[in-house]
This record gives sequence, C-alpha cells and structure tokens, in this order.
Amino acid sequence: MELPTHTLNDLFEQLGLEFDDASIEAFIAEHRLPDGVKLIDAEFWTPQQAGFLKEELREDADWAPVVDELNVRLHEKPAS
Repeated sequence: MELPTHTLNDLFEQLGLEFDDASIEAFIAEHRLPDGVKLIDAEFWTPQQAGFLKEELREDADWAPVVDELNVRLHEKPAS
C-alpha cells in the first residue's frame, strides 16, 4: 500500500494557513528560523499547529516528509 504524498500546499492547508504558492513563499520569508530553534518550538505556531507538527514528526507519519521540507525551508539562509 502506498502512503499518501502530501505537498507543502497541503500542509499549509492542514495547518489552516493560506496555501497558494505566493502565500507560502511569503510565510517562509517572514518566519525564517535561526539555527538552534526547532520548527515545533517556533513562537508563531498556535498550540494546535505545533502539536500537529510534533506528532507527525514523532510518529514519522505520512506528513513527516513535508514537515521536514518546511523545516529546511524555514532554516535556509535568504539569498543575498
């Protein structure tokens, strides 16, 4: 059985955020995380959003790959 493949757009929709490409890029640009700050500890999540992200990562659930992708994107250094 194949696991569902979720996209970053799907994740943003699941989190109750605007999920079009432009909104996602704007969110990432506005919410960059410094080294040492875990995705799930970012202050901009609601408790429900943080709980969902934490659970998906902990369980290595079908959302985990796209949550990892968001983590990487939020920790990337902006292009100069």
